[in-house]
Amino acid sequence: MKVRAFASFREILGREREMEMKEGSTVADLLGDLALASPRFREAAFDDSGQLKDYVLLMKNRKKIDSLQDLKSELCEGDEVAVFPPVAGG
Repeated sequence: MKVRAFASFREILGREREMEMKEGSTVADLLGDLALASPRFREAAFDDSGQLKDYVLLMKNRKKIDSLQDLKSELCEGDEVAVFPPVAGG
């Protein structure tokens, strides 16, 4: 399982990270493992109640996923999850 991080999350997690996940693990499980491994990521991506912040954008295999509904989707060997923080421009 590959995790790709962008912008400020890249500074916290690195550009790419290989993760070993048990069969049947979900996107939520993956994010939980990342939060346990990196308190800075947990602080940046999750609110005080442990819910993923609204502005965190997730993609699974290059397709945007809804952070509220698709966190329960199962991951398979070879999947790639991308994590984006809020992006501002101007």
